[in-house]
Amino acid sequence: MLHVYITIDTEYSSAYYRPLTTNDYSLNYKRSIAGIASDGEVGIHYQMDVLEEYGLKAVFFVDPMPALLWGSRAISDVVMPIIQRGHDVQLHAHTEWLSHVDNGPVGGKTGRNIADFTLDEQITLIDLARNLLMDAGAPAPVAFRAGNYGANDDTLRALAQLGIAYDTSFCPGIEDSDCDIRLTADYTKPLRYCGVTEVPVGSIATHGKGQRHAQIVSLSAREMSAAIRHAARLGDTQFTLVSHSFELLSRNRLRVNRIVKRRFEKLCASIAGMRGVTTGTYRDNPPLVPEEEEASLLPHNPARTVERIGEQIMVNALYGRR
Repeated sequence: MLHVYITIDTEYSSAYYRPLTTNDYSLNYKRSIAGIASDGEVGIHYQMDVLEEYGLKAVFFVDPMPALLWGSRAISDVVMPIIQRGHDVQLHAHTEWLSHVDNGPVGGKTGRNIADFTLDEQITLIDLARNLLMDAGAPAPVAFRAGNYGANDDTLRALAQLGIAYDTSFCPGIEDSDCDIRLTADYTKPLRYCGVTEVPVGSIATHGKGQRHAQIVSLSAREMSAAIRHAARLGDTQFTLVSHSFELLSRNRLRVNRIVKRRFEKLCASIAGMRGVTTGTYRDNPPLVPEEEEASLLPHNPARTVERIGEQIMVNALYGRR
């Protein structure tokens, strides 16, 4: 059985934070979590509606760091609906929020990524984030993804020391990401590394020796479905997809991105109709490390690529304005 991990990074936006409205996170929740726009709602509640229509589960990687500014309720408003509807909550952390905090937890030090901090500082920050998530009602997390994929090997060592068994910050399909984990793009399957199980974000082969990562806004529904079927044919046991709580909105988060919304719906319908394929969670069926580590990416297909590029041109033209 192939488990597809539909992972949704669920996060408030530090860009929308206004110091003079410290205790009011309602607009940020609307734009970043609920995905409420003038023409519809496509955030986590809608995403769970679609998932459940097709009998699927998702893993919501929730960032609890805004609790340092708004308190636990801001995170509980995110966590509890996910848990109540039977989906998985795991740990995400954007350290950008520390720039808004007075007397921060690591001596006032700030940084865009968790990798900007020392090993001891990362242990402090990840432990803090875990406690903030649990204070909001989540079970103890077993998996982590760094904000911006911005982890390094010390992040994995910190997770191991804290007893968090899985990391999924490594994205081999993004050549210039903020990730500084010392693995090459050849590593596309779960592996033991620095004391944890590293679960790479899925990808497909592109022209030459490149890869493109399996994110809802980066691949077409046909490409993602083909990649999943390819992995199932090869006997793989997992494939990881990425999305965000706000990803079905236009770039300025004021309108529904109807192309990406339809892409998400088509993907869910496709997964539900596949034999030998189901969705997985870290809570109930965490990823396994395979005996065979050789990469088995979906080969490049020019027709699928042209179709996706045409679709992306339409997305950018209609929904890419800030």
